[in-house]
Amino acid sequence: MDRNEVFKTEIDYIKDERIKRACRVLIKLLPDYFFEVEASSTGKYHPDYALGAGGLLRHTKAAVRIAHELLADPSIGEKYTAEEKDLMLMGLMFHDGLKSGLVKEKYTRFDHPLLMVKLIQDNKDELKLEDKEITFLCDVIKTHMGVWTKNYNGEEVLEKPKTKYQNFVHMCDYLASRKCILIPFDENNNITV
Repeated sequence: MDRNEVFKTEIDYIKDERIKRACRVLIKLLPDYFFEVEASSTGKYHPDYALGAGGLLRHTKAAVRIAHELLADPSIGEKYTAEEKDLMLMGLMFHDGLKSGLVKEKYTRFDHPLLMVKLIQDNKDELKLEDKEITFLCDVIKTHMGVWTKNYNGEEVLEKPKTKYQNFVHMCDYLASRKCILIPFDENNNITV
């Protein structure tokens, strides 16, 4: 499987060639399971299109598409610079990149946003993004869970979104997880509309 081809549409939403290149680098670092597992290890928290083999990939593509559509609306998109839009799209591409851990675990890792942030920070030299871009990217990924900040033991693990960028990324992820929003996919995991 050509991972860059799998994400061709989503990468093409991004305008800046440096950020596109960084996406291609990160795609290579994703674990194989990312392209195979369901979006929800229990099946409770995502719509039908995000369940079954490839569900996490489809959920990710849905979140990116929702962001792309919202950012194309001038009443929403004009609030962000081109760079901010690109980095939020990139953040959504990788927000659940390590959802089941560095090595696939049975259930979702509650700290998966922090695992992805560490992967990005550990590979920042390869990404060739500016420090402020890495910080922005990590900030939107680490808060994408919204108000769900406590782990299964009730311990506060994650930060809530505070900035408009963090809130936007969380909103797109949240919308992509709603059972009432159905997005059609073809047999190649591409959105058909």
